Amino acid sequence: MTLVADPDDIRLSDRPLIVSDIDDVVLQFIDPFNLYLESLGHRHLPRSFRLHGNIVSIADGSVLDDARVSALIQDFYRLQHDWQRPFETACETLQSLAKAADIVFLTAMPPVYAATRRALLDRFGLTFPMIATETAKGPVVERLHGGRDQPVVFLDDMARNLASVAERVPECLLIHLKPPAAVFAFAPPAGDGVVPARDWAEAEAIIRSHFHLRQARCQPEKN
Repeated sequence: MTLVADPDDIRLSDRPLIVSDIDDVVLQFIDPFNLYLESLGHRHLPRSFRLHGNIVSIADGSVLDDARVSALIQDFYRLQHDWQRPFETACETLQSLAKAADIVFLTAMPPVYAATRRALLDRFGLTFPMIATETAKGPVVERLHGGRDQPVVFLDDMARNLASVAERVPECLLIHLKPPAAVFAFAPPAGDGVVPARDWAEAEAIIRSHFHLRQARCQPEKN
């Protein structure tokens, strides 16, 4: 239920930290956005890893100009509660992981739509604190974690966000969780040290294994 503008306002417990992106990680984005476009007489052609330049009129095939595409994205965020739903098992997995770790959502979206996003997450029982930002994610995760002696995990579908966190929080476990959408075939690959996950079930197994290994390393040796 918490909407946060400043990472310093979040009070973490003495547990591991999981920071997760939302669009196309927790909530479906590209598939419902495509349906939204078609409801307006447009179509997204997955010809590159961009929306601008790849949305056309169904009627005549003409390419929508960048300003129109940007407006459509903004309108979709405004109407997200009508279109976006969680991925299968995302809610259950996050609730289960919350028994072992603090969870914070970090979403790259215009903060003007953050309250709408907050209400949508709450509808599905995803009441973990959320930060909406259009800045780089690495510094935000760095401020959240604060160099604590606890494991930290970051999940995202975008290679640039994973790279940003890797640069600022090198000890962080990085998980590349992306949907099986055609446009992601054009996505740049994640860097070295990033662990791919096909779905939330696989992501959960990776996270729990990481926590277990960290705990085992911290246990004192028995004579």
